[in-house]
Amino acid sequence: MPDKNFHGGDALARAVEEAYRQGQTDYSLEPMALVDGGGEPVGKIHNGDHVVFCCRRGEREIELTEAFTDPAFPHFERDYMKDLEFVIMTMYHEKFKALPIAFAPERVQKPLAQVLSEAGLRQFHCSESEKFAHVTFFFNGGYNRPFPGEDDLCVPSPKGIPFDQKPELSLPTVAEKVEAAVDEGYDFIVTNFANGDVIGHTANTEAKLVAAAAISKYVDRVAHYAKEKGYVVAITADHGNIEALYTKEGKPHGAHTTNLVPFIVLDPKGRELKLHDGRLGDVSPTILSVLGLEQPAEMTGRSLIDTPDFTNDKMMLIILDGWGFGTQDEGDAIYLADTPGWDALLAQYPNSRLRASGEDVGLQGGKPGNSEAGHNNLGAGRIVAQDDVRMDAAIKDGSFRSNPVFLHAINAAKADGRPLHLIAYLTLKSSHGCIDYPLMLAEMAEGVKEVYLHIIFDGRSTEPGSAPAMLRDLDAKLAAIGRGVVVDGVGRGIALDRDGNYGKVKRAYDCMTLGTGTQYQA
Repeated sequence: MPDKNFHGGDALARAVEEAYRQGQTDYSLEPMALVDGGGEPVGKIHNGDHVVFCCRRGEREIELTEAFTDPAFPHFERDYMKDLEFVIMTMYHEKFKALPIAFAPERVQKPLAQVLSEAGLRQFHCSESEKFAHVTFFFNGGYNRPFPGEDDLCVPSPKGIPFDQKPELSLPTVAEKVEAAVDEGYDFIVTNFANGDVIGHTANTEAKLVAAAAISKYVDRVAHYAKEKGYVVAITADHGNIEALYTKEGKPHGAHTTNLVPFIVLDPKGRELKLHDGRLGDVSPTILSVLGLEQPAEMTGRSLIDTPDFTNDKMMLIILDGWGFGTQDEGDAIYLADTPGWDALLAQYPNSRLRASGEDVGLQGGKPGNSEAGHNNLGAGRIVAQDDVRMDAAIKDGSFRSNPVFLHAINAAKADGRPLHLIAYLTLKSSHGCIDYPLMLAEMAEGVKEVYLHIIFDGRSTEPGSAPAMLRDLDAKLAAIGRGVVVDGVGRGIALDRDGNYGKVKRAYDCMTLGTGTQYQA
């Protein structure tokens, strides 16, 4: 083991710089593991150790958590660590409700799907797998199971290729399934078109233009198909992304934006509708007004349509993931792309603009929106406080340091002399987490003999190529704390899969537990 003044950040930074030279990028960095002078892996996770998974979101954390905690895990061979304490920051899925959860979930009371179910209406939720959790778990206010009368359909996203090589993703199939649901006569249909966010996160400008054109084509087709079958159709977005092609420095833009998002209504009866601007939490009250249902007291949003003359109309909601209003110039992918269908929808039908970021969706002021917060607010009909706000408040008021779940893990590590492992997300502002969490836990771990950090690189909310500088900053902060060693790292695209690519997850798991991957020394 390196000496007590070694904290590992610079060593991993040098390994990352070598990976860059080989053409790797932050999001997809292959596993890298620290070894000692004899070639033995340092700081691996073993049975009997204590782990805190310092990510807070949900769907991307599920598969790795399963690998560590599910005794019947079927997806790849590994030795089940029955005496491993594995703490999760938030409840990523109901299947983990028996695990120690630092910030237990606050479920939305009376989300739209529940209101529709209690009214006896049939509803259909559909997306490709990259966004399926968003039209189910997040849209439904944190409930994993469908409500009575709700049918959910997941269309597999492409596998085995980078998404920017197929910018249409599985949108043609999603459109086909949604049109079939129209023919089935569901009272309410919600669908997500994933391309704007999934492709918007890449650095491929041409792929973004192709994706924007595909969205234009299929939103036009599906919206008019439903309208012709008697559905009132609302089109909106959960946050901005794909519209922004470049950063202020002229580099490819691959992150969410704070831009306003559209709200368009197609009415099969041709009523003259007056729409007003609002926020995402106003969408569910609008849907209830169209369906002729009373808005529950728990919903504090208000209908975006000022003329409430609907009576039990059927309704479709199309959510364009990552589709905001851009700059309408050469830096705007939607403006540059061939989007006649989208242009016509904006020109021909009543529309308004919605706030989808910051405090309007329960995030910190000025913070870009994200898919989880967006769908949570869309389905809840109110502003829903997000995990980052809850956790940041806990840091500010001191309750993070007194969290009993964290303290139990730290005290147990002290008592039995076992290591404390922190699976750390290397970013300052992602919806998945923040490096501040493992740093604070390292501060709290006074008296723990060994504290090891396992890095997950972001590559979405961070600037391309920024990981080495962030690692060196982390190194300095650990030195100031006086404990904690960075022992391995892997890209988010491998460790935080959400599409059943367990081969990727295995590479991350094996790196953290066995030290496999590219090995480097101090």
